Amino acid sequence: MTATVPGATPIPFAPAYEQIPDDEAATGQALVEAMQQILQTTYADYGRPVRSVHAKAHGLLQGTLEVFDHLPPVLAQGAFAKPGRLPVLMRLSTNPGDLLDDRVSTPRGMALKIIGVEGERLPGSEGDVTQDFVMQNATVFTAPTPKAFLKNLQLLAKTTDRLPGSKRVLSAALRGVEAVVEAAGGESGTLKSLGGHPLTHILGERFNTVVPLLYGPYYGKLSVVPVSEELTRLAGQKVDFHDRPDGLREEVQAFFAEHDGTWEVRVQLATHAEHMPIEDATVEWPQALSPYVAVARLHVPRQASWSPEKVQAIDENLAFSPWHGLAAHRPLGGIMRVRKAAYEHSAAFRGQHQGCPIHEPRA
Repeated sequence: MTATVPGATPIPFAPAYEQIPDDEAATGQALVEAMQQILQTTYADYGRPVRSVHAKAHGLLQGTLEVFDHLPPVLAQGAFAKPGRLPVLMRLSTNPGDLLDDRVSTPRGMALKIIGVEGERLPGSEGDVTQDFVMQNATVFTAPTPKAFLKNLQLLAKTTDRLPGSKRVLSAALRGVEAVVEAAGGESGTLKSLGGHPLTHILGERFNTVVPLLYGPYYGKLSVVPVSEELTRLAGQKVDFHDRPDGLREEVQAFFAEHDGTWEVRVQLATHAEHMPIEDATVEWPQALSPYVAVARLHVPRQASWSPEKVQAIDENLAFSPWHGLAAHRPLGGIMRVRKAAYEHSAAFRGQHQGCPIHEPRA
């Protein structure tokens, strides 16, 4: 399949687009400490280590990434530089660091691990052959800067695993407020992150990297969009979670027991430095200036989306981090810079308490 780049010409990345405050290292250390508080709390509660964010998985899947033929040079970069098929692991999740009843409805995440990519590696992933992309079903991040993100995470750390019943009540109230906001044509990432996300099917969502990353000599954002009919009909579909604390997982299991799923991987390349900033993660890049363009197709055949073997192999033995990958896809901006150490710390904590360091797959 071919693809073209419509609209304005993508601009090359320049180091000046990233602005690093003098105290960013201190912010990053405080972020690690907040995540450590979450890790210790949940480890004491569950008797096993779980991720400090996106702890609860709802689907663990194996598929294939098909990079399109005849991509123009501007799109044929990094993991998408050569046409062909590569194996992919997918993990579907929700944001909190504790394992909540699905009636506490929060934003959803999709993490992809592409296996067999070639090219110069990011520091810390030398010798690996994987490329991770970590996405949310949102168009922007909930905090503009590392310091604002730190405040949000510190609040999350204080409320981790406290009063789950009250969280369900609060979530129901927040969903009502969010419904009013959306009926007026708006949307609140803050309300959704606190538990006001609509009770909808996770497989109907579009997932985005939210924050930018390098795309070869350029920079942009990635999106994974459902395109098969069985998936697109799930967009916005309401799900009843009454007496179903793991309802999202059950819905994913039911879907992949009977259907395949196909998504497109699309890239939005920056064409305007001012309107497409790197350091403010709450700015949505205008698609009028640069629409998303498909570069690959992701195919997941019908399968068991949850099993003891997959939990062990994917959920427990793997870590997903945007810093696992190619130098051509280095994460950009303060939010991602300060999260690097936090991702590494969470993976190390899990590996230590599982008794086995976490390794990257090679096949």
